[in-house]
Order: sequence, then C-alpha cells, then structure tokens
Amino acid sequence: MIPSYLDGTALQTFIRSALQEDQGEGDFTSLATIDKDQISTAELLVKSKGIIAGVELAAHILHQCDESIKIFINLNDGAQVAPGDIVFTATGSTQQLLLAERLLLNCMQRMSGIATYTSRLCQLVEGTNVKLLDTRKTTPLFRAFEKWAVQIGGGVNHRFNLSEQILIKDNHLTAAGSIGEAIRRTRNFLSSNKKNLSVEIEVQNLEQVKEAVALSPDVIMLDNMSPDQIKACLKLIGNACKVEASGGINEENIRSYAETGVDFISVGSLTHSYRSLDLSLKLRRSQV
Repeated sequence: MIPSYLDGTALQTFIRSALQEDQGEGDFTSLATIDKDQISTAELLVKSKGIIAGVELAAHILHQCDESIKIFINLNDGAQVAPGDIVFTATGSTQQLLLAERLLLNCMQRMSGIATYTSRLCQLVEGTNVKLLDTRKTTPLFRAFEKWAVQIGGGVNHRFNLSEQILIKDNHLTAAGSIGEAIRRTRNFLSSNKKNLSVEIEVQNLEQVKEAVALSPDVIMLDNMSPDQIKACLKLIGNACKVEASGGINEENIRSYAETGVDFISVGSLTHSYRSLDLSLKLRRSQV
C-alpha cells in the first residue's frame, strides 16, 4: 500500500522525472533494434535471498511507460524470496518494457535491500516491545521510497521531514544555549504558530536527562549511550515520557539495547548501509 507521504502526484512526478533522466532524447538502442509493434513478456527474476519490496512501485513505473502493459504479480511487497523466484511477469511493448527496466530495477533492488535489512533487525528484537525507527539519513529525493521499504520490512517511520516533529539535537542546544532555553523557545514557537507537534530532545548524559525530564518533552532520545547507561537513565525517567535509543546500534548489539526497555531504537544504517537485493528483468518470449 502506497504510504500517505507518497500521494499520486508525488509518485507520478518522480517516475516521470526519473524516466526522463534515463531516456534523454529517447532510447535509441531499442528504437534502432526493435520493431515498435513487437510484444514481449518480461519476468522479474530474484537472484538472492531476502524480502521483496517495490512491487507496487514497479507496476506504476510500467504503466506510466505504457498503460496497456499487463502485469501478473506472483509475490507481493513484503514476501520472502529466494533465487529463482519470479516476482511478476509483464507483457506489452518490448520497447516500453526496456524503457522501464533500469528505473524499475534501481528502485526495487534498493527498496528490497532496505526491507531485507530492516526485517533482519526486527527479528533480532522480537519478544521485546521496542519499535525500530528509521532516520533522515536517506538518499536525497528518494527518501519516500526508502522509508516505504522500511515499512515493508517491518520497521516504523520516524519523521519524514523537518516540519513533522520538533527534534532538538546537540547543535540546536549549542545554538540556543541550554536545554531549558531550547524548550522555552520551542513552546513559544508552537503556541504563536498554532502548531501541535510532538517535542523530542536529544541528550548525551545523565545530567541532561535530569534537566530534560523536568521540562516534560514527549520523547527523550538517549544518544550514543551504552545499555547500562540507558538503564540508569530509564530509572530516572520512569513513565514521564517515551524514550528512544540512538547511535552506534547495529546487528551485534541491538538486542541488548532492546532489552533495556526503551520504546524506540533508531538506526540510520537501515537506509544508508544496506546491501541491494540482486534482481533482474528478463525477456522470456516475444512476438512481432
């Protein structure tokens, strides 16, 4: 299901722009070698194990190239796949199938890699109540699709952009002068602009936790702390607000962070250090 931050206009604008970037003045190779009336069937072939993502996007890409292309989906977004699986077949103009090929694969390989990595980390924290969050460490102008892939893999989206939430980080604290001043300015801003946004503040030590708790934010982010340090902070915070752990969390240590009792764990590597899933689009038969 297409997420709310990717409305129809945004999705179609992306596809149109990406196709234009790829084809330039035209796919001269296909125009030169393939008859315009030739019809082919292409199969989306899986070449490595993982979680497939981007199937729904691929259908939109194909139909924007040629709305008459017929698509038969065997495996939906979120399905576990293995080498040899055929995710979908598409039948239509050979020229248009080849025009869609690279954009379709670029998106699906990246989205499937993110979904696969997200799913792996979600499995590592099974049995705890923690929610796995992504970050804004995304590819410029491709964020919507990377965050979509996180959802498909079982993760939860943090704020999509800077206007969706107040998140006071270390540089904001340096510029404002203190936690208290940053919170005071924030509340004045929200009140004067009639905005109802959650307020999260990043802290790096127990003293900052004490100061932050007294000011009643919605979420406290414990940045670059060890699990033992986080446990000490949680005793101080109690049920005053939600707590997020962030910084230096990976496959090797995520379980120990989840078991501290934090509400959220944010992992930037979900969208910047994944390995793309190996996929290919193969023409299997054609007719003139």
